[in-house]
Amino acid sequence: MAADTGSYIKHHLTNAKMCTVDGSVAFNKACADAGFWTLHIDTLLWSLALGLIFLLTFRSVAKKATTGVPGKLQCAVEMIVEFVDTSVKETFHGKNPLIAPLSLTIFMWVLLMNAMDWVPVDLIPTIAGWIGSTFMGMDPHDVYIKSVPTTDMNMTFALSIGVFFLIIYYSIKVKGFGGFAKELTMQPFGHWAFIPVNFILESVTLIARPVSLALRLFGNLYAGELIFILIATIGLFQLPVHFLWAAFHLLVIPLQAFIFMMLTIVYLSLAHEDH
Repeated sequence: MAADTGSYIKHHLTNAKMCTVDGSVAFNKACADAGFWTLHIDTLLWSLALGLIFLLTFRSVAKKATTGVPGKLQCAVEMIVEFVDTSVKETFHGKNPLIAPLSLTIFMWVLLMNAMDWVPVDLIPTIAGWIGSTFMGMDPHDVYIKSVPTTDMNMTFALSIGVFFLIIYYSIKVKGFGGFAKELTMQPFGHWAFIPVNFILESVTLIARPVSLALRLFGNLYAGELIFILIATIGLFQLPVHFLWAAFHLLVIPLQAFIFMMLTIVYLSLAHEDH
């Protein structure tokens, strides 16, 4: 029983992988020794699909928006846009037309990816296993899929590294290369003798921003998914426990998207400060 439970948990926590082995495309178990360049195709496909859902939905609402009494979907979109716009105005102290749409994109994309955690843990793997066995002749146990992209550290680091590049870009654009270098070398101790110490301290602070963004989002969502999987192993009595944990996630899922968005706004606001 313990071995079956362990196999069940491991199966649900394994990504669908694609790699090249000896010049040919390989999948899943064949990628164990493929080296660094292994693609998690489930993370890529789910994140792209959810991103398209966000873009197409908001675009459709914007095109159909009316000045009269709004429909439910238009009302929801307007509330989200106003919420994000207010957050940006209260937190970002520079002038940059990119920050508001960037914040909206981050919030909605992360929210939708997190929301996949509400899907029953066996539903998508069961469908994927059936498709693999019916149309591809695969053993369902060899079909892997994770439907929550933010439980994949590759995804959360990709998001945070994108934010990190924006921090570097706007720090240099606003302050100049010399000003950015001075910020790294002349703070917190404003004397040339402390340049090495300042550089180490400021570099660690700078690098800690994307690392903390990625690990915070990954850790919270991975832990939540793992608990959903553990609940699923208790059989028939899982329903009330599953409902309670899903209800708790009504707070966790949007909160993690909000935190990621707000920290992005704060970091970019600091990058725009011209001392």
